[in-house]
Amino acid sequence: MSDHQKIHPVSDLEAPPHPTVPLVPRDSSRSEHGDPTKTQQQPTPLDPQRKKKRSRSCWCRCLCYTLLILVLLIVIVGAIVGILYLVFKPKLPDYNIDRLQLTRFQLNQDLSLSTAFNVTITAKNPNEKIGIYYENGSKISVLYMQTKLSNGSLPKFYQGHENTTVINVEMTGFDQNATSLMNILQDQQRLTGNVPLRIRVTQPVRIKLGKLKLMEVRVLVRCGVSVNSLAANSVIRVQSSNCKYRVRL
Repeated sequence: MSDHQKIHPVSDLEAPPHPTVPLVPRDSSRSEHGDPTKTQQQPTPLDPQRKKKRSRSCWCRCLCYTLLILVLLIVIVGAIVGILYLVFKPKLPDYNIDRLQLTRFQLNQDLSLSTAFNVTITAKNPNEKIGIYYENGSKISVLYMQTKLSNGSLPKFYQGHENTTVINVEMTGFDQNATSLMNILQDQQRLTGNVPLRIRVTQPVRIKLGKLKLMEVRVLVRCGVSVNSLAANSVIRVQSSNCKYRVRL
């Protein structure tokens, strides 16, 4: 018997050769348009309505924070004022017109009027722990109706705790045409037996709390005074006096 023939596979000469290296690495995928995992996504434009909502929310947040800060400041200031009130127990000072002297009330040849007043004012500080500095720049005036008769100023001084101070103030005035004023004053005194005057005082003061000296404020005093006459070189008797005062920052 003849030997079995060994059959060996013969490669196809016309078939293309098998590639030894893969064209595309493993665990990767590509397409004609590039790697889809590495393509950048374009941001979508925001909706105008969404922009409005976002800006509105930011504005509301800022407004809420501002209101919260204001409320906190008001609470802190109120607490400080309350503590100071409980510690110092402040009381308003008291003022009274004690004496009013007319040293000059002269009608000159040119029908002008020269006046001079001497006013005595009593100022009371009823506070136990508060002092008052009376600063420069004060004004005091005497008026009859809308006519200003005399002007002057109060001295600068310090008033301590629970102190009563008597202040003497000299005032002078001049009115060019006083004929009608003199006639009105004479008729007023003859009909009613008194002359109503008004005294205005503007006094800058500074309050002292313990060792702390606070900011300057203005005390406005308005007094209605009724006197028996306006005779020169005589002490005018004050029939009634009523004073009101308030503080202006």
